[in-house]
Parts: sequence; structure tokens; C-alpha cells
Amino acid sequence: MRLPSLVDTVGRVRRGHGRILIMDDESFIRDVLGRLFTHFGYEVGYAKDGAEALAAYKGAVEEDRPYHVVIMDLVIPGGMGGREAVRKLLEFDPKAKVIVSSGYSNDPIMANYRHYGFCEAVSKPYRNEELRTVVQKVLAP
Repeated sequence: MRLPSLVDTVGRVRRGHGRILIMDDESFIRDVLGRLFTHFGYEVGYAKDGAEALAAYKGAVEEDRPYHVVIMDLVIPGGMGGREAVRKLLEFDPKAKVIVSSGYSNDPIMANYRHYGFCEAVSKPYRNEELRTVVQKVLAP
């Protein structure tokens, strides 16, 4: 599959479009990713754990403003992490596009993310272009 180019024919960075929900327990990471994706042209929503992400996702669907992709942190200390949240999200919306994110690259879920219901995986620390490319790949028709 050919991915959309990140640069248009005159060398300008292509802007994305759509809504992204970022779930991470660290506010710093939510803020940085939010600024990054806003800069890339996306509308961004935030959740600190799986329960909040599920509520935000369902609320957006009810408002007819659904999220096009969700980025979920795998491990949320003291809260619902990505493994449980993706299962519940896919029960609600089997077509949801979810990317798993973790600083634990040796976690079996990161290696076998599709088996757990995720579309893609990105490891922390993030690289801007990798994040952008993965989101564009997930959003590609």
C-alpha cells in the first residue's frame, strides 16, 4: 500500500484533517502530542485513562463528531490502560481505529498489536514524523 506523501508537489508539508483522541496518564505527553497534531492540522481531544477515553469517544459519536483515530497508552498506573480500553472500545465501535503507544517496547502487545485489536503501534520516546506517518497510514482509505 502506498502511503500519502508528507510533502506536496511544491515542497510544503501536507496538513492532516480529522479528529484524534489522545489517551495518556501523563499530562505533559497529552499536551505535547496535542500541540503536535494541532500543528499538523488535526482536531485533538484528550483522556487520562481508558474510562475517560471511552466516555469521550462515545460522547463524540453521539454528537455526530466522531474521532477518526485514537492513540492509547498501553500502561495507565491505577487506571484502565490500552489493553482493556481497546477491547471495550471495539465492542462499542468495531471499526474504531486505535494505535497503541508504550515506553515498554518489549511488551508482547507492542509486537503483536493487531492480535489485541490495535491498527498500529508507536513506541516512546516519540519521533514526530513517525507519529505523523502512522496516523496517516491508519487514516488512509
